[in-house]
Amino acid sequence: MKRMRWYDYITCNSYWLGLNMVTASIGPIILPFLVALFVPAELKATYLGRVRAIGLAVAMMVQPMAGLLSDRSTSRWGRRRPYIVVGTLLDVVFLAIVAAATGYWSLLLGIVLLQFSSNIAHGPLQGLIPDLVPDSQRGKASGVKAIMELLPAFLVMGIGPLVDKGYLGVAIGIVMGSLLLTMLITCLTVHEEPLHEKPTGSIREPLLRIVALTLIFVVVSLASERLVSFVGKAMGKTPSHLLVVSLTGLLAMAGAIFVGVYLGARVGLGKEAKKHPSFIWWVINRLLFLAAIASVRDFAQYFMSDVMRIENAATVTSVLLGVVALFLILSALVSGWLSDKVGRKRLVWLAGIIAAAGTFMILFSRSIPVILFCGCVIGTGAGTFMAVNWALGTDLVPPGEAGLYLGISNLAGAGAGIVGSGIGGPLADVFNAYQQGLGYLVIFGIYGALFLLSSLTLVKVRVERQAS
Repeated sequence: MKRMRWYDYITCNSYWLGLNMVTASIGPIILPFLVALFVPAELKATYLGRVRAIGLAVAMMVQPMAGLLSDRSTSRWGRRRPYIVVGTLLDVVFLAIVAAATGYWSLLLGIVLLQFSSNIAHGPLQGLIPDLVPDSQRGKASGVKAIMELLPAFLVMGIGPLVDKGYLGVAIGIVMGSLLLTMLITCLTVHEEPLHEKPTGSIREPLLRIVALTLIFVVVSLASERLVSFVGKAMGKTPSHLLVVSLTGLLAMAGAIFVGVYLGARVGLGKEAKKHPSFIWWVINRLLFLAAIASVRDFAQYFMSDVMRIENAATVTSVLLGVVALFLILSALVSGWLSDKVGRKRLVWLAGIIAAAGTFMILFSRSIPVILFCGCVIGTGAGTFMAVNWALGTDLVPPGEAGLYLGISNLAGAGAGIVGSGIGGPLADVFNAYQQGLGYLVIFGIYGALFLLSSLTLVKVRVERQAS
């Protein structure tokens, strides 16, 4: 590997900027806006949750498959760049389908195809740093990558006002342009060494494992969502009955994560899963937190419009996401350094408490300044978690098997979104039928409880070694 020059850190990571422009604009801003246009108002949370869950299921399967296939590619253009080019060109086509959608089903088609194409690029992209960057410089390269992933939260602050004013095509055109520009920077400036011989060995087993893990989370989440819907329809609308439905929703989300992680570990690790209970509990901790933070983001726009009665909800949501990102960066910088002094587990525990406090405060927010302050608190908790939780996981995996173990947690990561949004959407609509906006208060309360549960699960995590 050649030693990296200062601009190499930027060029090999530039596509992360474009990829996260899609994530930061489509998920929390454009998609909720379009779903609300195409479905009955009383069911928009359900439909949003479903399109998110279906899209994430596609992402969970395609991303690792594309990465695995790129590992074995012998293209003279390199292993990763051909996938990035193909994925980006397809992204542009499928973003056009999203922009031209005239109903829910055409929107769903566009989002599913977009998840398919973007993850064709995403999976191989993760291999660029290991392929190109010397060990001694990977810390700097990963830091630049993190910046590229977080910058879009600020850049999309202009997307919300465009959406509110009806300039949806312009907003999506900006996303297309960012994808194409960053793809060209990466693919024209990064020089890969082609793989001359395809690796031996069958890929059948890892591909089957990916399919199995995806099916586990989809089936478990679907069963939990049906349970919530059944209980919601069976119970009346008295306060005691609504409390039962709320508790059912909390148990369904947490239970789906517990069961999904356990079954996923059994599939991915086999008998070895019993030997590493702390690792399993770390994955549960991670998914509880990620399910909560992703779902708060997904339903933020509906909270703004239906609970706070804000007319330009997309604009305020984009500002809120920018505030969260700012405090996420600041707290991550401090927490990464602090974790080596006070211990990772303690900080991960604190992150759950802080994020829960910020989420519970949202329930009482009725003004924009207050909701932005809540964003500061949530961003602080999320930044602490993101900076330290992954390091805690690397302390728990068996030496020499990090790829297998951390790969399982990555596969399951999309399952957190499937659980949080897939179950949370229908649950919100059950309560919205009783009183408009009540459903978002209920599910945000549940997400706050998931943050607390993530901290409680650390009791089961035993750290025997910690990186210096």
